[in-house]
Amino acid sequence: MDEILSTPRPDELSESKRMIMEVAAKLFADKGYGSVGISEVGDAAGFGKGALYYHIKSKEELLFDIMTVYMVELINAARTIEISGASVPERIRALSHSFMEIMFASRPEMTVCFREVHALNDVKRKGVLGLHADYQDIWMRVFQDGARQGVLRALSKIEVKAILGMYFYSFLWIKGDGAMTIDAIAEDFTGITLRAAGKG
Repeated sequence: MDEILSTPRPDELSESKRMIMEVAAKLFADKGYGSVGISEVGDAAGFGKGALYYHIKSKEELLFDIMTVYMVELINAARTIEISGASVPERIRALSHSFMEIMFASRPEMTVCFREVHALNDVKRKGVLGLHADYQDIWMRVFQDGARQGVLRALSKIEVKAILGMYFYSFLWIKGDGAMTIDAIAEDFTGITLRAAGKG
């Protein structure tokens, strides 16, 4: 029987499930998914085995949830921005700010997604990659709006992927040490993006 893929909705997660996911994400990010047993997750989260499995189905399902919940949050925020009616530059600015806010709140989850997506089965892996494609499509549509309005040049898919790569890989090198605020970093990324997409 084919697996039925169900992407978790962030607003449907209990406090206990969120806490388990946060603990597991930090363990997986620090030690690697393959090096962390489910009992270690339970111990770190303060749940016995029975209580832990009340909230999760399996270790792989937990990994999938970690990888997808922050992406669903990104997509939901981006869709709201896309249809906001703001100018294209303001939508790009808002997309930059929403990304940075979620990135700083979800750095372990992004680390796990970057390193461990290969550990998922084919169905789940395609589900995660599909969410990334959905998010990219929102940015693409905003850039296309800018080209139609004459405020941006037309960008190829490769150019959009390159711009989004700048965002998604920023978690590897941006430090959360308070040297710059999230807003300041988002503004710098906005400027880079608008210059890259500008008509010159």
